[in-house]
Amino acid sequence: MLKTFKNSFKQNITPVSLDQYVPKVELKEYLKINDAIYEVDSKAENGMTFSRLLNYKYSDTLKKMDPDHLVALVTEVIPNYSCLVFCPTKKNCENVAEMICKFLSKEYLKHREEEKHEVIKNLKNVSSGNLCPVLKRTIPFGVAYHHSGLTSDERKLLEEAYSTGVLCLFTCTSTLAAGVNLPARRVILRAPYVAKEFLKRNQYKQMIGRAGRAGIDSIGESILILQEKDKQQVLELISRPLENCYSHLVQEFTKGIQTLFLSLIGLKIATNLDDIYHFMNGTFFGVQQKILLKGKSLWEITVESLRYLTEKGLLQKDTTDKSEEEFQHSFHITKLGRASFKGTIDLAYCDVLYRDLKKGLEGLVLESLLHLIYLTTPYDMASQCDPDWMIYFRQFSQLSPAEQNVAALLGVSENFIGKKASGQAIRKKVDKDIVNRLYLSFVLYALLKETNIWSVSEKFNMPRGYIQSLLTGAATFSSCVLHFCEELEEFWVYKALLVELTKKLTYCVKAELIPLMEVTGVLEGRAKQLYNAGYKSLTHLANANPEVLIRTIDHLSRRQAKQIVSSAKMLLHEKAEALQEEVEELLRLPSDFPGITSSTEKA
Repeated sequence: MLKTFKNSFKQNITPVSLDQYVPKVELKEYLKINDAIYEVDSKAENGMTFSRLLNYKYSDTLKKMDPDHLVALVTEVIPNYSCLVFCPTKKNCENVAEMICKFLSKEYLKHREEEKHEVIKNLKNVSSGNLCPVLKRTIPFGVAYHHSGLTSDERKLLEEAYSTGVLCLFTCTSTLAAGVNLPARRVILRAPYVAKEFLKRNQYKQMIGRAGRAGIDSIGESILILQEKDKQQVLELISRPLENCYSHLVQEFTKGIQTLFLSLIGLKIATNLDDIYHFMNGTFFGVQQKILLKGKSLWEITVESLRYLTEKGLLQKDTTDKSEEEFQHSFHITKLGRASFKGTIDLAYCDVLYRDLKKGLEGLVLESLLHLIYLTTPYDMASQCDPDWMIYFRQFSQLSPAEQNVAALLGVSENFIGKKASGQAIRKKVDKDIVNRLYLSFVLYALLKETNIWSVSEKFNMPRGYIQSLLTGAATFSSCVLHFCEELEEFWVYKALLVELTKKLTYCVKAELIPLMEVTGVLEGRAKQLYNAGYKSLTHLANANPEVLIRTIDHLSRRQAKQIVSSAKMLLHEKAEALQEEVEELLRLPSDFPGITSSTEKA
């Protein structure tokens, strides 16, 4: 009966094609050499066929400013359709955006003019009244740059404006191709390079894959601009297959295989060598081991990694294990290992962090936040830092006596920074990572004092997007260090300090706004509005009337007002319950109080 039902069920199933629901968008690939545009054609002898010559009248000035004919290529599609121009560097993005706008007609200013003014206004609002001068000049033409130098708020506003067609052209770096879903009618690759590296096939496909909007456009096109010298390499690029995907589990040693082993043992998924080896065989790396492993076997790498973790003091062999066979030896995680595991600390730095925290206990400077900020500045960002020595010296000379004590404890002197700034030879060796980390600590310290990314960006001559990444990284690492300290009793003194610092780094606003920003839907701008309107605490918000909030706070909807009040009430209730539990714990008579006899003793 069941078999008959199954057979009839199978016969009645009609195969469904995804093409019925997802319309196909034709993608045409082009190459541009000088004035000529060629279509990529796999059937042609050299991989391309002539398409057309660019027909655009160029003045002598425009020829000098725009030798690649970008203005001609973008004006064929904007402002009615969207266009992306991929550039090799961040600076090139800004320069190209400005150059294009210099030669666009005044007619482009009239296209969705009011909405573009609104974008500029919103950018100022999220940046405390500041606006990038390049964006100020390009947005009225519907053009903007997009790269990691922007803050997350700026990126979000620009992406929304592009998605709705208010902005029609982005000049961007290759990072936009990988993450953000911002399709375009035409994608232009300014050069077959990312920075100084020649394009890989998968990077090229990722970029041109932005062309075409399913459901909006019926066609998409990409144009790769190249010089004669790169022609052969480009022809190979467009014809070769995609690069293979390989596991990096072993190459990224401390973030890969060792962290995996620590997690397996910490979570008790696999605790002996044999189980861990069998687990490794089931990973992507295990599947590719014959391709990736040349000199060593997977077994040898597994044994070496466990030995390394044991020598580093993160794992320990069980002394109760009587097994003589090596593959049956069991491991357990040590206190340091558990702290690293719970704090998700990169194992390359866990012993360095332990030493830094230990050393900090000997002379923790509490008169200033600088020492604590230094301890929570991410190690990996410090290793990539290249300080501006004149700025470093200027900031160093403005330190208070307490802050100078922090630098002295770390072994960094004003004399050393002064010599670096003046280009003098230095005989005494100073740890470069410590010097770089202290410099980034100065940036974070200034940011917490000023709470304005723009002024700090100007002071340290750093992109505001980088400073925001540093702040986010420090807030995350501060939380990680807090969890690390919670597992090690010797570092109890840091716990309360790190809780407060993590809050400050997370919100990076004036202290009085932090309680308001704990409420769902309240960011810095909204917190300032509420504070200025008299709502200065969680209690104020929890007792607020949503209808009064709507009338008092600009651009606040009824739904948002109700959400803010509801969230504040919930938070207040949670805090009250936590305090009540604390009170009950304090008033409870200790079980070991003299004169109290347990029920078992009575029996």
